[in-house]
Amino acid sequence: MLAVKNLTGASTIISREARLIGNRFEISVVATNTISALERIDSAFAEISRIEKLLSAFPEDSILNQINRNAGIEPVRVDAEVFRLIDRAMQISALTYGTFDITYATASTISLDYSADAGTVAVKPLKKRISSTNYTNIVLDQSAQTVFLKNKGMRIGFGAVSRGYAADRAKYILQMEGVSSGVINAGGDLLTWGLQPDNTPWTIAAAEPLLANQPYAHINISDMAVVTSYNTDKHTSHKRSADINPANGFPISKIKSVSIITPTAEMANAMANPVTAMGINSGLYLINKLNQIACIIVDDQARVYTSKDINTMM
Repeated sequence: MLAVKNLTGASTIISREARLIGNRFEISVVATNTISALERIDSAFAEISRIEKLLSAFPEDSILNQINRNAGIEPVRVDAEVFRLIDRAMQISALTYGTFDITYATASTISLDYSADAGTVAVKPLKKRISSTNYTNIVLDQSAQTVFLKNKGMRIGFGAVSRGYAADRAKYILQMEGVSSGVINAGGDLLTWGLQPDNTPWTIAAAEPLLANQPYAHINISDMAVVTSYNTDKHTSHKRSADINPANGFPISKIKSVSIITPTAEMANAMANPVTAMGINSGLYLINKLNQIACIIVDDQARVYTSKDINTMM
């Protein structure tokens, strides 16, 4: 469980919150002028609202619905921002061997075969559904700036990535308006920049969910994003990974939580659940191959595993 350590008597930290993209966003900035700070925060919330409308399935004529309605029919031209977001999502899918995937199937295309005697689900329909919605069936045309879903019944949705991208954009707006330090809490995900009022870095106390009062590390997260994905039936979280590995339909490894630390909230959100689904060894192996990203894994026995670069951030 992660939370920014409070600085006692920090009267220069000014905060405001709002519910957007289905989550509670709290923006805190370091400032000396309250009125000016709240105006800057309002600008950041306006940007988050813009992203929510851009990536939403509402209204009916949204760009997301246009792409999904034309699955298996024809490519759809999108603006550069959406095109780049989908392109980055596909790169992360390739990086995680398809564990991260923005595609899914409509309910009408899912027809699992239950045997009458045992009530078990046949594996073949599940594999067919997985193959038909694989990210490799998204076709991007850079020159035409179009997106095409090859198979009818395919859909894409940005999920937690939209929350991370919105947080990144809000940070960008605040920095452009002269806010040199702050924290964005997006439904428990954290994105920070600059320093606290006493010129010390923003830090977090990380702990196993059931032992929240016993932190195992204080980590410097200034200019970093931190996202945690939980995987346990005993701990209720705003964000839980799936119980089934999307690659093969089997139960995932015994990981309780994964915390990803990286410069952007978009990347942190995209990587948290895949590392959980990949398991401890594979997840650490992947993270250790990448630059500017670290992770903390807690298993169901409360054992803690960290990537090789985690110490450089502490």
